[in-house]
Amino acid sequence: MNIVVLAGGTSTERDISILTSTKVCESLRRNGYNANIVDVFFGIDSENVDNFFNNDNDLEKLCKYLKNQTPDVEKELEARKALGKGFFGDNVLELCQKADIVFMGLHGSNGEDGKIQAAFELMGIKYTGTDYISSAISMSKELTKKVLVPEGIPMPKGIALHKGHKVEYVPFPCVVKPCCGGSSVGVSIVNSEEEFKRALTDAFSYEDNILVEEFIKGREFSVGVLNGKALPVIEIEPLDGFYDYKNKYKAGATKETCPANLPKEISEKMQRWAEKACETAGVTTYARVDELLNEDGDIYCLEINTLPGMTGTSLLPQEAAAVGMSYDELTKKIIEISLEKYN
Repeated sequence: MNIVVLAGGTSTERDISILTSTKVCESLRRNGYNANIVDVFFGIDSENVDNFFNNDNDLEKLCKYLKNQTPDVEKELEARKALGKGFFGDNVLELCQKADIVFMGLHGSNGEDGKIQAAFELMGIKYTGTDYISSAISMSKELTKKVLVPEGIPMPKGIALHKGHKVEYVPFPCVVKPCCGGSSVGVSIVNSEEEFKRALTDAFSYEDNILVEEFIKGREFSVGVLNGKALPVIEIEPLDGFYDYKNKYKAGATKETCPANLPKEISEKMQRWAEKACETAGVTTYARVDELLNEDGDIYCLEINTLPGMTGTSLLPQEAAAVGMSYDELTKKIIEISLEKYN
């Protein structure tokens, strides 16, 4: 089976996507697939297309090369805008059409938000993960809240702010975050008016739409959902601060316990909320739902990650390992589940 692992892109999570894709591609090769990585934004030269799937290239070197291109993203975006060129890099769509399936190794905007999934569906390209509608709903924290809360799924109270709008009153502490960002980029916990102003400036530097939510003091958890069934709950305990970008991806910065040390009834309730959140948003194949547990035992769902990280420190592979599923078995299962929807 020939598989394109789609990596990179233009989001703030570009480098994490490259790490995910490298790990995934290594696993797919161990599983016997003909797999290789292509950067969705920068693409590859035409001379490398014919031998793409059979090229047993050094993935670590490729990973380093793709990460070295990250500083050029903004400049290239401007150049393409001036020339009226599109998002996809050279030969990307051609390779994806040749593949038996595309493994979506992308994170963040233009990758996890349904745009590429929609394009692939129009072109008849098979891909891993959920469809374009559920991707779009889940990527927007504002939309997620509008879809989940009416179905009784508990989430922190909050308001959406658009650039230029003013908020009359904010109770402190609160959380300020971009609506569609990932990996906690641009997220701030604020305790004063001065901190709030700085947090708004930071969040609006990433997006024109942000969320201001009540701060829930409590323990942090995540629940993977594979083919509609929840995996064991994992607890996340940053050694310093909250579960931000640094603590997510720096080895040793966070203590992770799976299965989480919780009463059985609380774990099962978290799992049910994760399954219901995915079902309500229409999310299939695999995902990860982040949750909080406050001091009174109340559970809050925070967000749905439709393309959860698959790096060396990522949560989903740890949860799968807790039920005896190795990393290689997990990537194979994702391929199998994804292909089922096309049969």
